[in-house]
Amino acid sequence: MLKLSRREWFSRDALMLNDREMSVVFDGSSLKATQSSQSQSPQCVLSAQELSQEIKSFISGVDTVQGRKLSVREHARCAVRLLRSVPACRGAVLEHLRGVYDEHVSTFLHNLETEGNANSGLSANLEDIIQEVHGVLSEFIRLNPRAWAPLVSTWAVDLLGQLSSKHAGRRIAPHSSSLNELLQLWMSCAATRSLMEAYSQCLAAMLAWCPDACVDALLDTSVQHSPHFDWVVAHIGSAFPGTIISRVLACGLKDFCSHGGKDQGQLVMGVDKGSRVPKIGSVVGILGHLAAHHSDSIQKELLRMFQESLSPSTPLSSTSSSTSWESSPQLRRAAIPFLLQLAAMSPNLFGAVSAELVELLRPPVLLQLQNLLQGLPREELDNMLGLAVHLISQSPSGGARVLRFLADIATPASVIISGPTPSPHEGVREGCDRLLQMLLLHLHKLVFNCSDGVEVSSHHSASPQPQRVIPFLEELQSHVGQLCAETLRLERKRHLWLHQLLCLLSVYGGPSTATEALCQLLTQARNPEELALAWQLHTTLSSCIVGLIPVAVTHCVAQIHTHTLGPRQLRRLLLNLAAAIQSQDEERRGGAQSSMAIQIGSAVSGHLHDFGPLLLHGDPAVSHAAVRLLSCSPLPRTSSPAHLLLLSRAAVTHFFLTLRRRGEAGKVSRDVGQPAEAVNCSVLLLSRLAAYSPLTLKSVLQQLVEGALHKGNADLFGGRIADMSGAPIVNPSGSPDLGASLLDINCRFGTTVNFSGSVWSVFHTGVIGKGLKVRGVTELLDPSGVIQNIHTLLAVLVQCCSSSTLNGSQSPADPDEPPPINAEAAKVVAVTLVENVCPDVANGELSWPPEEHARTTVERDIHIRRCFEAHPVLFLLLQLVAAGRPALCYCSAVLRGLLATLLAHWEASREISSTDSPWHLQASCLLVSCMGEGQLLPPVLANVHEAFAHLTPFEVRLLLLTVWEYVRGNGPMPQKFIFCPDKGLFCRDFSRDGDVARYVAPIHSVLHKNIDRLGYLCWRFQL
Repeated sequence: MLKLSRREWFSRDALMLNDREMSVVFDGSSLKATQSSQSQSPQCVLSAQELSQEIKSFISGVDTVQGRKLSVREHARCAVRLLRSVPACRGAVLEHLRGVYDEHVSTFLHNLETEGNANSGLSANLEDIIQEVHGVLSEFIRLNPRAWAPLVSTWAVDLLGQLSSKHAGRRIAPHSSSLNELLQLWMSCAATRSLMEAYSQCLAAMLAWCPDACVDALLDTSVQHSPHFDWVVAHIGSAFPGTIISRVLACGLKDFCSHGGKDQGQLVMGVDKGSRVPKIGSVVGILGHLAAHHSDSIQKELLRMFQESLSPSTPLSSTSSSTSWESSPQLRRAAIPFLLQLAAMSPNLFGAVSAELVELLRPPVLLQLQNLLQGLPREELDNMLGLAVHLISQSPSGGARVLRFLADIATPASVIISGPTPSPHEGVREGCDRLLQMLLLHLHKLVFNCSDGVEVSSHHSASPQPQRVIPFLEELQSHVGQLCAETLRLERKRHLWLHQLLCLLSVYGGPSTATEALCQLLTQARNPEELALAWQLHTTLSSCIVGLIPVAVTHCVAQIHTHTLGPRQLRRLLLNLAAAIQSQDEERRGGAQSSMAIQIGSAVSGHLHDFGPLLLHGDPAVSHAAVRLLSCSPLPRTSSPAHLLLLSRAAVTHFFLTLRRRGEAGKVSRDVGQPAEAVNCSVLLLSRLAAYSPLTLKSVLQQLVEGALHKGNADLFGGRIADMSGAPIVNPSGSPDLGASLLDINCRFGTTVNFSGSVWSVFHTGVIGKGLKVRGVTELLDPSGVIQNIHTLLAVLVQCCSSSTLNGSQSPADPDEPPPINAEAAKVVAVTLVENVCPDVANGELSWPPEEHARTTVERDIHIRRCFEAHPVLFLLLQLVAAGRPALCYCSAVLRGLLATLLAHWEASREISSTDSPWHLQASCLLVSCMGEGQLLPPVLANVHEAFAHLTPFEVRLLLLTVWEYVRGNGPMPQKFIFCPDKGLFCRDFSRDGDVARYVAPIHSVLHKNIDRLGYLCWRFQL
């Protein structure tokens, strides 16, 4: 067989001598190459007889002189001598040398496997032959590249492919994916290294005039022997990156065009499974190997091919070959389908150019692209769009930019698009619209695992399959916030596409992505129309994801704790949650939306302790949004006492802050709508907290009373800041600086007056005539603002104390009448009032001593009176306590101390009329009125304050002393009150207290004395 094969080779080569191609072999250059080779090696010049014997020996494999069989080494040397002397037999010689190279590689690998020396034995004997062959071929290529380079390059690369595939299964051979180890192994072998160097020399020689033939051979071999041939491609590509990239793309384009792009497109999509593997697969493999170190060059070449395919035909540049694809209209039309196919087979290549491609696709380029695609058949155009959709869905990076680009182009021209993007052509817009619709449909099928029109949700499947990874959606998961922001712009069509994509992304990403999307919509929505998109998203996802609302609210709370949200975002979130809860009553008949409102209300109620601290946020807008949310959200059925106390404290503090903000807004003539609304919401929140449980009722009432009497809030209700003794604090800026030091004066005074031997000490306390200490001048609020604040405070106290659900209280029979004050709530106010006005009073001091006993408590009584002077709201609080009988009994010590100071004042007063002491007159009237309202006095005594303004100070003291005596004789004990079910109040039966007539005698005496002025009041004091 070997002889027949060699004779066939020789016969074919002899016939080729007459062909035109062989004229190239024996032209002047070939003769020069042969002569040069012979001149360098004179011993190699053979006579005709010797040449005939060499040919016979080569063909037969037997030494014709000695008659013995040639060894491998001797046979190889014979082939080399023929190659030097008779270039026409090169085909047979090269074919024979395949076996020599294969023998050397087999021996080399065997030695490595047996852990011997790779260069020993037969391998070392053949290595010098291989070097000699390499030298001959290298010399021929150098002297006559046009004749030898195409032949040697094809032979070398084909032999490399055969050797790589044949020995790929050897134990010593690394896996085909380990390119570095494969390259190191094969380049250490002399045979394969020689072939690689020969091919590189041919490629370098052919670059100037015919690179396609060399690259075609590389591609054909790569298709046939991949992946074992990949190491050759990686090495050649690294040596000639620019040439390999451009020529590989050009050759791949020609193959793509010659075999039809439609069939190869079906191959990628998994339809055509024919036995023929297209050359484009080899192109993808080669570019994939080069992408590690030459990604920029690949990206530049791909973009250049795209641009050249769109631009009109131009004369070839000086760097272009005569076979350049740019000169062929057919190849130019096939360039874009080829690039799409290439990107579909290699996501890495698509990811490398997608970002720059988006920047490149400006309206002029898009218009050129549209003009190019218009001439395509409908079926081919649909295939291209489907392939583009497939590419976008499988793109691992740049998905957000691609989506924004498509949405911008597809948005109707009537919609104003942000940015400098000019309005595209209508045909371009319609094309992008169609592409975007196809993308959404394709993503929908991928997300819900649709096949042949049947939708199978993985959430409801009996045997769920592993979820398919969608790179486009994977990349978009990190852009949920931006996607929500674009959706909320509510641009025509655009927000519908993005909202649909957001739904698909939420279903694909699972609860975490859905939660993030819903939280982003709740955080960024600015009006009801935008907020409706959140409800639509929840409606879509509710069938796939259970319990989305509670998880979303929990996620929002976590963002609040980590300070992720800014003040503006936090405000929007709180207002949107409040709007959702408030829509429960309005949309109760709306089904799904009402259900969502209920879920949000329930979720928020479980986090009231987390939203409570926001009431004290430094931004008034945030605190206003927080109180609006808390005032409308339902309270939990059970809650920790610690959480309730913290919430009630924050709510009360916020109440006083809103009062001050309302006053400041009115002072500077700003819009008081928002502060007034915040006050109303705060009042509503406090009343709801008070009605929740006895614990919260007590906490709210205590803190309201304490806050109203606090020095920081006293000015809100017309009060003045007082020190520990109850006296107003002196303002240092209001006192003139006399430049005197009492210490220095006393030191000098002690040296001038000698009191030695005496028990007395003299101290200088000032200069007579300088007057009293100057009291501080406090800046009071506007009287109308003070009255409004007092009215608001009393309103919230009345609402808190009027709860009909606590302690058996009942609503009044007449619905127009205000609800009665709860006795227990009024008691809380009374006890808190006493603790703040006079902390050292014991709770058991309810009985009144004789009037003379007041001299022992003068200091405490003065403190009580000063507190009433500094805080006018105390009288209103007493009136509130008096309405909740018998709570006023627990203020007995405060009433006694105030009455004692009033008696002392009227006794010491030398004024003609009581009206000359306006505050004391008002205090006396309010005190008696409160005691009458609280039924500490019978009606006949409770009316005496009506005459105070017409009497002298002595007469006022006389009537107040009568009041003192009655209370002392009939102590203010809660046990004297009985509950009246018909009224829902506690009442006192004064008939059980004995005769009241003896207390009325001083009253009648005063009336008779002033009958001319008080005659019309006599009927008020009849028993």
